[in-house]
Amino acid sequence: MKILNLGSLNIDKVYTMDHFVSAGETLASKHMDTFPGGKGLNQSVALARAGAEVYAAGAVGPDGQFLIDILRESGAHVEHVQLLSDTDTGHAIIQLDPSGQNCIITAPGANGQLSEAYIDKTLSHFGAGDLLLLQNETNNIPYAMKKAKQQGLKVAINASPITPVLFQYPLELVDYFIINEIEGQAIAGTAETNYEKILEALLKKFPQTTVVLTLGSEGVLYGKGADRARHGIFRVTAVDTTAAGDTFCGYFLACLAKGLAPQQALRYSSMASAITVSGKGAAVSIPTWAQVEQFEKEH
Repeated sequence: MKILNLGSLNIDKVYTMDHFVSAGETLASKHMDTFPGGKGLNQSVALARAGAEVYAAGAVGPDGQFLIDILRESGAHVEHVQLLSDTDTGHAIIQLDPSGQNCIITAPGANGQLSEAYIDKTLSHFGAGDLLLLQNETNNIPYAMKKAKQQGLKVAINASPITPVLFQYPLELVDYFIINEIEGQAIAGTAETNYEKILEALLKKFPQTTVVLTLGSEGVLYGKGADRARHGIFRVTAVDTTAAGDTFCGYFLACLAKGLAPQQALRYSSMASAITVSGKGAAVSIPTWAQVEQFEKEH
């Protein structure tokens, strides 16, 4: 199975802070680092390092060549990534507090310049048995979903960030939701705060869909039809949580592509996420499959 990841490619500016900046406050950072990032890039790196056959797609500006380089070096195919001359690469401003938590501001840049013609051309290389992975950081997502389903692909979405436009997407076309509990609650249209009930509400609304509901420190829930699975987190010292969800998403889909059972996929994905939060930066902290296997031996 080939996995096409049509997603955001960002330059991350990470500011290490004593605390998040409040309204009206000016605060000097303790340190600033520049990293490759964007949910699309992070998930492509995770997929590739987990051993999946992943094709990255999206767009960068003249300042984004190093993002293409890290995708290639991680093992992702990059021939479908556009290099645009007339717009800047998307970027994110990330505040990082002493506990490893973050708050993020993004600017779309080239991520908002994906034309229907480009999507058509890219999808022409894929067909039945392949999978399209999407997030919510690029434009023309509904078009890509419809086009992919017409060509026989399955569609997975990591519906983040939650924005009003998300609810205009043809979500009934989704085969895999990989989302957190807040996203799940919003998509299900429920006021429930109980994790299991959020999962059940999603499966009732989308009965043909596989749902993976990540719960932060509470672990993760899986549901498809009558099947259920759950896994807890691996306790580590968190340094930077920026790409934890992206790592989980990429590893989970890679595990399914390897033919692993859902419970195994949850376990390996949870281990990979634990490794990621133990290091600083997004894509640079995502582990290889060999590192995850080593982590398993040690834990």
